[in-house]
Amino acid sequence: MRELIVNGVRIDDTFAEAFDMAATGVIVTAPTAKWAEIAARTMTGFATSVIACGCEAGIDRFLAPEETPDGRPGVRVLIFGFDGAGLELQLRNRVGQCVLTSPGSACFSGIDGGKRLKLGATLRFFGDGDQIAKKLGSKRYWRVPVMDGEFTVEHDTGLAEGAIGGGNVLILGRSHAEVLEAAEAAVAAASTVPGVILPFPGGIVRSGSKVGSKYKGLIASTNGAFSPVLRGEPGSQLDADTGAVLELVMDGLDFAAIKESMRLALHAACAFGPERGIQRISAGNYGGNLGRHHFHLGDLV
Repeated sequence: MRELIVNGVRIDDTFAEAFDMAATGVIVTAPTAKWAEIAARTMTGFATSVIACGCEAGIDRFLAPEETPDGRPGVRVLIFGFDGAGLELQLRNRVGQCVLTSPGSACFSGIDGGKRLKLGATLRFFGDGDQIAKKLGSKRYWRVPVMDGEFTVEHDTGLAEGAIGGGNVLILGRSHAEVLEAAEAAVAAASTVPGVILPFPGGIVRSGSKVGSKYKGLIASTNGAFSPVLRGEPGSQLDADTGAVLELVMDGLDFAAIKESMRLALHAACAFGPERGIQRISAGNYGGNLGRHHFHLGDLV
């Protein structure tokens, strides 16, 4: 195995294993940036893992008025799932319950592509027959009456079938406080790449998992190899002075975007160095047998 060192931090000669996913996106606008963000963050709630949440979702980027279809402040949200049918259901429920309900909001397609998913095509029925269709060029919109005026929503949005979920970086260090500080910096760096989201709370997950469990019916369970309280047990991958491990998980529209996001995260965490408690960088995989996309940490150094 290669010896990989960045700023005194050891980089494991391993890889993150990621999976094929489908993805879609919407642009949420509002009278102010504050309300666009509120609608988007509400819409992406409970969307950390497709295993139990039905999708993985997050804010991709904030948009200036000149970047949005209606000239108002906006946010682009990306949603990842197993297939188009599942994403269409998530769009209906999340936009219908969290964007339609948000003061002054509107919702537009956030992904181009040949295959389209229903958006306003289903949400228009909330208008109870008083909704109005409008076509501008090749795009169709719906104006749905609501109590503060009208909810404008595009008829459909695109499907990105080449999306990838599960790029990841593990940050290992001396204490929880030190690892969390480095992880927050890594999230800030990783989040600058367009087309990538980090779906877990604040971009960080502490409950990294492995495939399977000794309990029937569970498809995933705690990754004991990186749990400090199980240090010394068979299979542990932690040194005696490692007190905490935090993981960043990236979903992206393509391989290059995830690779760049992981690279930025790795270097941001390593910038803290051993003097600030950061010891190692690793990645989660399942032996390369489940996901066909492998992101080798050595390629990021």
